[in-house]
Amino acid sequence: MKQKMDAHKIALMGLLIAMVIVLTRIFVFDTTFLRISFQFVPEMLMGMLFGPFWSGVGAGLADVIGMGFFAKAPYFPGFTLNAVIGGLLYGWFFYRKEVTVKSAFLVTLINTLLITLILTPLWLHMMYQVPLNWAFWSVRLAKAAVMLPVQTTMLYYVGRAIPYKRLAKRFA
Repeated sequence: MKQKMDAHKIALMGLLIAMVIVLTRIFVFDTTFLRISFQFVPEMLMGMLFGPFWSGVGAGLADVIGMGFFAKAPYFPGFTLNAVIGGLLYGWFFYRKEVTVKSAFLVTLINTLLITLILTPLWLHMMYQVPLNWAFWSVRLAKAAVMLPVQTTMLYYVGRAIPYKRLAKRFA
């Protein structure tokens, strides 16, 4: 269900988009082929507050705006698609729902499998002809093994700290 966006919601969405940009482009460990960041926290908040549609839009806008201001490589629409899919997933798992360990784990697992281990390697191969060999996969799998429990734990504790029932009433 799409919600109407009033000035308050647009301002809050803008703040969350800015947080995604800062966490994705500035406070990040970034190499040509691997990125570790914590942009999933404001994306989860978008999902909790605005649902799948608007969190997908917000995550996509954050990617495009972030590339406009802090490009480290040529723009590639596949990465914007990754951002939109991630936003949709956070909205689908967390909109008007209590954050549980199971939901935090499942959204992290799906994001990891779909985006980190399937789509991103495909985009890197298309852009840079990166060979999808063991050396490439070992780094990505190591990142996934480390970040899966870290991200699940952060999503759970941040999500539990947010009074989602009160916010759901306010943003209904």
